[in-house]
Amino acid sequence: MKKILVLCTLSVVAIGVLVWRAVATPSRFGAFTGGPRADVAAVIADPKQFLGKTLQVEGTVHEQCKAMGCYFFFHSAKGTLRVDIQEIAMRAPMREGHTARVEGQIVPYNGAYQFYASAVEFK
Repeated sequence: MKKILVLCTLSVVAIGVLVWRAVATPSRFGAFTGGPRADVAAVIADPKQFLGKTLQVEGTVHEQCKAMGCYFFFHSAKGTLRVDIQEIAMRAPMREGHTARVEGQIVPYNGAYQFYASAVEFK
């Protein structure tokens, strides 16, 4: 009887782990290519310096799109950087307040600049 109870318990735990892994929200979208790291404040201060270059930035996610999570902002003392992840994670998990590492390029956006992501990893 004890063996049956132990086997049933182990089976339930194993199935639970498999189901959890199957439905767990991914934390990485796109493929990182190894672009050089840049400081968010430096990118905000002089975005033209980074135009056409693939780079990585890391920061805390702020003001993530509430509808689908397809963009968010990094803040620094120099200002705000909009990060567009729509092409790689149209329905990204809500990660406001968490750290994200993003790879992509600076592109013009509404008379200013934004970071157009080709890969993102939420930590």
